Amino acid sequence: MSMTAAQRRRMLERASPFILMAIIIVLWELICRGFQVSEFVFPAPSAIWAKLVEFHAEIAKHAWRTFWVTMVGFGIAIVVGVLLGFIIGSSRLAYTAIYPLMTAFNALPKAAFIPILVVWFGIGVGPAVLTAFLISFFPITVNIATGLATLEPELEDVLRVLGAKRWDVLTKVGLPRSMPYFWGSLKVAITLAFVGTTVSEMTASNEGIGYLLISAGSSMQMALAFAGLLVVGVMAMAMYELFSFVEKHTTAWAHRGSQAA
Repeated sequence: MSMTAAQRRRMLERASPFILMAIIIVLWELICRGFQVSEFVFPAPSAIWAKLVEFHAEIAKHAWRTFWVTMVGFGIAIVVGVLLGFIIGSSRLAYTAIYPLMTAFNALPKAAFIPILVVWFGIGVGPAVLTAFLISFFPITVNIATGLATLEPELEDVLRVLGAKRWDVLTKVGLPRSMPYFWGSLKVAITLAFVGTTVSEMTASNEGIGYLLISAGSSMQMALAFAGLLVVGVMAMAMYELFSFVEKHTTAWAHRGSQAA
C-alpha cells in the first residue's frame, strides 16, 4: 500500500531532526579531517565518540548525579512556580505587587548566587539543586499566571451568572485552560534547570557533569569535555521529548492545524 502525501509529510517531519543531526555530524567530521583541525582545539565527532566509549562508566556516574540533582531542583521549581503563578494570575493586586519584583529577580545572573549558596550550604548537592530551582521556576510562574490572567472576561461573567464562585472559575476553568501554557513552560524550564545544575557543579562540586567538564578542560582532554556536553544535551532533549509527549496526549484540544496533525 503506497503512502499518501500527508503520511509522507508526517514521516519526513519526524525524521527531520535526525536527518539534520546526521548532516551536521558528517560536515563536522569532514571539516575536522579536511583542515586537520587539532583535537585540542576542536575535536571531531569520531574523537568525541571514542572518549565517550572509553570513559563510559565515569561519564555515566557523573551524568546520573547531574540528572537526579536537576530533577530535585526542577521538582521544587514546579511546585513553587505553579503556586506563585496561581497567586499572581488570580489576583490583580498580587500581579501588580509581585510581577515587577520577579522580573527584576529573573534578570539577575544565577551564577552569581553560587558563591553565596556555597557559604550557606557548603559544596555539594545544595547549591546545585537551588541553582536549578532558581533558574527554572520563573518560566513556569509566568506561564501559569498568563493562562489565568487571560481568561476571557465574558466567559467569567457568564459563569458567575450561572452561580460559579471566583474559586470555581479559577480551578475548574482557569487551571485547565492554563495546561498548554504549563506544559510549554516545562519544556523551557527543564533545559534551564540542566544549565543551572551544570554551572553550579563547575564551581561548587566534586561530582556531576559540570565537575567532569572542569576536570577534562584542566587536563586538556577536549574530546572528553565535548562528550560531557553531549550527555547533558541528550538528557535535556530526552526530558523535552517526554514533556512534548505528555502535552500532546493531555492538551490536544489546544492544538489546531498542522500542529495537531
